[in-house]
Amino acid sequence: MLNYDATQATGIELIIIRPIHMEEHMQHVLIIHEVEAYPAWKAVFDQAAEIRKKAGEISYQLLRYDNDANNIVHFSAWTSLENARRFFESPELIEIRRKAGVKAPDFIYLQELERGIL
Repeated sequence: MLNYDATQATGIELIIIRPIHMEEHMQHVLIIHEVEAYPAWKAVFDQAAEIRKKAGEISYQLLRYDNDANNIVHFSAWTSLENARRFFESPELIEIRRKAGVKAPDFIYLQELERGIL
């Protein structure tokens, strides 16, 4: 399903097409954790892409602290918070985090209230 927005800009009609998900408000997870070495962690993260997708992860962003490349923020959209909790608390993922060198992750489960573009 697509959402069409038309805007007038200097006499030219612009059409912006973007997908909308079936849920009006997305479910997100914010994970903050230190890793032993970012390159090693990122390799494991990339290898887990398919299992993350199958578990219900829709999209993600990776960020790092501006003064420490090994403090990572993983912000992701999920099909449901239940799917996210089941995945992140699974024995399989606990082992993957250990192998990736993750130190004491903090998981914050979030429900979107509003979204906007300025």
